[in-house]
Amino acid sequence: MMEKNSMEPPTGDGVKRRRGIYLLPNLFTTACLFSGFYSIISAINGQFENAAMAIFVAMVLDGLDGRVARMTNTQSDFGAQYDSLADMVSFGLAPALVVYLWAFADMGKLGWLVAFVFVASAALRLARFNTQVGVADKRYFQGLASPAAAAVIAGLVWVSVDFELPASALVIPAYILTLASGLLMVSNIRFRSFKDIDLKGKVPFFTILVVVVIFVSIAVDPPLVLFAVFLLYASSGVVSTILGRNKLQAKSNELKSGTETKPETQDKEE
Repeated sequence: MMEKNSMEPPTGDGVKRRRGIYLLPNLFTTACLFSGFYSIISAINGQFENAAMAIFVAMVLDGLDGRVARMTNTQSDFGAQYDSLADMVSFGLAPALVVYLWAFADMGKLGWLVAFVFVASAALRLARFNTQVGVADKRYFQGLASPAAAAVIAGLVWVSVDFELPASALVIPAYILTLASGLLMVSNIRFRSFKDIDLKGKVPFFTILVVVVIFVSIAVDPPLVLFAVFLLYASSGVVSTILGRNKLQAKSNELKSGTETKPETQDKEE
């Protein structure tokens, strides 16, 4: 999103006209920010299910503001910066505070330190993303996107509340997931961004059936399905990276073995 100056160049009569901001995309960004703030307030009041749900609502709104801006040609640098600040609250601060108040409050320093690692990782992830706009491959994210990392944390909290599981029984898994999600955000592991999907183009009829199945699956058990989906997504980047390195290692081993066998065959011919 390109920034526009708050003041237009002076007209012929020397009067400067003020430029405003685009309303429609920034409404979605404001709603995303509100959802993140509401999640924090709900967690403080002990309403962890509402807190987790608010983070998922913020995810939907965050996905809409950018697409709306591109579809209506209302991109702006102000919108990009505003979106990053809203993401920091909704997907950095909110999930960290929710999981801290839910499971880590009685852990002392270990509790708030891991929450801070998540917040700092989200800030670093957003800063790196902003500096790589227009340079990085749009098909992939470098590091786990902050909304996906927040969804893993919020999904765990939502599942525990939905199944009436005490937070004390999930402290260790929550600690591991919070730390791992934070580190994945600042890693160099690539994750599919799905930005190469053309939503305006025609799709096969089977695609609509897949969409229907997805909506039905989510409706059956929203917390469990959403948590499983984002946990699998967070794991997919790690698995694909490991498999890719194994393939490269296998190819390098084949090349080495090929170069070693050539001198031997030449010696036998001599």
